[in-house]
Amino acid sequence: MPPLEAALGRQRALTVAALVLLAVLAWAWLLMGAGMDRSGMNRSGMAMGELIVPRWSAAQFLVGVSMWWVMMVAMMLPAAAPVILLYAKVVRARFALLTPATGTFLAGSLAIWLLFSLLAGALQATLEQRGVLSPMTMGLGSKWLMAGVLVAAGLYQLSPLKEACLTHCRNPASFLVRHYRPGRGGAFRLGLRHGVYCLGCCWLLMALLFVGGVMNLAWVALLTLFVAAEKLLPGGRRVAFAAGLGFVAWGLATPFA
Repeated sequence: MPPLEAALGRQRALTVAALVLLAVLAWAWLLMGAGMDRSGMNRSGMAMGELIVPRWSAAQFLVGVSMWWVMMVAMMLPAAAPVILLYAKVVRARFALLTPATGTFLAGSLAIWLLFSLLAGALQATLEQRGVLSPMTMGLGSKWLMAGVLVAAGLYQLSPLKEACLTHCRNPASFLVRHYRPGRGGAFRLGLRHGVYCLGCCWLLMALLFVGGVMNLAWVALLTLFVAAEKLLPGGRRVAFAAGLGFVAWGLATPFA
């Protein structure tokens, strides 16, 4: 094998290993609780068994945001890996050497996921303070609210906006050809754009975490597999459509279950 091809092969292996390591670390952190202490006096104004509305401190809010961000990495990275690897291949072919562009591209996507995590953490704090989200399970206590989230997620699965975002995510080569820009600045902006499309596909699926419990890891794993299936499988569009109908039916049945 020529030295250049061997070097490029090693770079690809390093990229794959780095993505796998990042996903493993994210899941390990979730399995360890992601820094969330749900027992005892873990929130000011709240003790176990007491019906006192919790108050979030700034430190607790940051922990909550970090939990959401790690969870986004754990759930989204498997489905985003193909476009990251394809981008790395394009960069290697173009420059024939190791560049920081792939990491910069990933950083752009992570920035979008962080922005979503800030919003999700704020929503979680608000719902807990209003008494509609259990501080212990981090799940909605109202069947009607759960029904509303499920129906909304289902209808979004069937919407043209979901279809447009999913089309971009399912065609990474077309996405890169259309939007590629050279340099680290171009890589970061491209990562931002890809992160927006990823979020456009999945933001209401992430809201379903409030239905099953935000730290219900079985539910998190199931949603992770679903996100990967609709983006990566040949019949992914049909998977997304069928799930949309299923979510609507589930939501309509929930108040009467």
